[in-house]
Amino acid sequence: MAATMTAPLGRIVIYTKKIEQMGEFYAKHFGFSLCRAEGDRIFELTPQAAGAAILLHPASAGQKEGQALVKLVFDVEDVAAFCEAVRGNGLEFGKIHQADGYVFANAKDPSGNSIQVSSRAFVQR
Repeated sequence: MAATMTAPLGRIVIYTKKIEQMGEFYAKHFGFSLCRAEGDRIFELTPQAAGAAILLHPASAGQKEGQALVKLVFDVEDVAAFCEAVRGNGLEFGKIHQADGYVFANAKDPSGNSIQVSSRAFVQR
């Protein structure tokens, strides 16, 4: 049997026309550190703990922002507490939904991309 190669997800690229707003949004509400090398058009957001980095890439004129085919899900143990905390910083999540042993809530980032906070990662399966 051949060995299976694995590769962890390290980065997610978001194409946007609002790079500065998006960088501030993910830093303010989710604790990412902002990093942009001199002359680089990509803005890198690094998580303070484990998790994938977000690369903000300038969208071309023909690219539409806010596609609903991808959703960024952030793992939080207490969804209600997180939603309440970020509300004070100006981020409004929708209704908290009950799922199979966990809860989640949805919102949009400044470019209209779907984001979610979920306690699913903390449920024993």
